Amino acid sequence: MNHVPVLFKESIDLLEPTPGKVIVDCTLGRGGHTKGFLDSGAKVIGFDQDIEAIQEVVESYQLKKVSDEPLIYQNDQLIVVHANFSKISTVLAKLEILEVDSIFWDLGVSSPQFDNPSRGFSYRFDAKLDMRMDQTQDVSAWDIVNTCELDQLTTIIREFGEERYARRIARQIVSDRPIDTTFELTETIKKAMPARALAEQHPAKRTFQAIRIAVNNELAALEDSLESGLRHLKLGGRLGVISFHSLEDRIVKEFFKKKQDPCTCPKTIPYCVCGKKPTIKIITRKPIVPATLETEENRRAHSSKLRVAEKISEFKEVGK
Repeated sequence: MNHVPVLFKESIDLLEPTPGKVIVDCTLGRGGHTKGFLDSGAKVIGFDQDIEAIQEVVESYQLKKVSDEPLIYQNDQLIVVHANFSKISTVLAKLEILEVDSIFWDLGVSSPQFDNPSRGFSYRFDAKLDMRMDQTQDVSAWDIVNTCELDQLTTIIREFGEERYARRIARQIVSDRPIDTTFELTETIKKAMPARALAEQHPAKRTFQAIRIAVNNELAALEDSLESGLRHLKLGGRLGVISFHSLEDRIVKEFFKKKQDPCTCPKTIPYCVCGKKPTIKIITRKPIVPATLETEENRRAHSSKLRVAEKISEFKEVGK
């Protein structure tokens, strides 16, 4: 709980938490950003699919369990929910909350998840292939690595890892199966890559990212969460998203762009006839990135980007 999260001050300042406001923290983690919101007097609804993170925050804030399905704990200022952030609408309905003032996402894997060898997220430790953010789900990294067909595995590594040697790596994985541990997978990846590529960065970095995204369905969940989150945001409320790689950032950037300029009329038409009006105003013209000092103190911060947008209207078609 003492670790300062990425882009902490910038997130708090731009989401404007004040007493009486309700903020959804879609990625509670160990409660770093949530603590900033709470210290500002806001009420927070925190989502996380990692039960270990939930239990740590519950103990820290002495929360009481109020529901088993989904698992919900709370006190007067904080509600913690064991659920994926794509379930915003379902959970808010259960809580009988129609609108909130701000919604925040700090995407990717948390530092405690990376640093726990038993979770199998990192190629730095030898562990059983796992990579599940929600340890109650059935599909793990072991299943992706050992059961996907060659073409499917190639697609995962190419699209989610943006790995140029995806086919070679997938072919080597299929050849070497069964692969049970992170170190075994790393060695398989190394065998598949040309010597010149091994010096560019850690050879397993992109493939591990790809498999993790596939295991946790991260990109589809993000798209769903952004859409449902915007529906529950009050007018004047803000969305804030911290991303850590280009795939996440591209989804957020395109979502904001589409909601700020949704018109689908051909450029040859001199005025809009589709009736689609902006629902948000982008606050951060360019994404906010950490200061040099923060990247020096926190290695995870170097690729982070913060984008923020404000809801300015509900979608209505012309004449309605």
